Amino acid sequence: MTRLFTPAELRNIVALLASPGLIRLITEIDDNGAIPPRRTASTLPDLSPRHLRRATEAARTHGLVRTAPGTGMELTETGAELADLYDATARWARRHAYPTQVCDFTRRIQHALDLLAPSLVTEHAEGSHRLANADPLSTEAEADLARPRALLLQWLTGNLQATVLPEPEPAA
Repeated sequence: MTRLFTPAELRNIVALLASPGLIRLITEIDDNGAIPPRRTASTLPDLSPRHLRRATEAARTHGLVRTAPGTGMELTETGAELADLYDATARWARRHAYPTQVCDFTRRIQHALDLLAPSLVTEHAEGSHRLANADPLSTEAEADLARPRALLLQWLTGNLQATVLPEPEPAA
């Protein structure tokens, strides 16, 4: 039986996976190979140092990247699978002009993940996988969404250690 997620768990997981810094980091390494030591900022100049640090820490914490001697930061198997999920999700979104005809790669992934998330909630009702305020999808788009949905569910269930979020630190 497939493990589905509570709304709170899913909200946290989707927030992590939809993080612009994490999307950029994972897809950059997937597309161009390992990032040499001390070259992350110059490789991803569109990210602020704070966002870059948070993305790198999150990727390491969740086992998505590792530092290999001599090559730098590279994807783990879990990270490579996430990159495949990002690619499939972005292809679906681009093919169906979701959320709009003109949209960047990161926003396409973010919006598509938001669209997919409700179908993974434990107490979801049949057919409620769309967000309440989302535009209705065409029958073709809905059918094509099955592949990214299956990849997301496969990634989540196969990488539960990556989806376990650390407990927040108590406020001082």
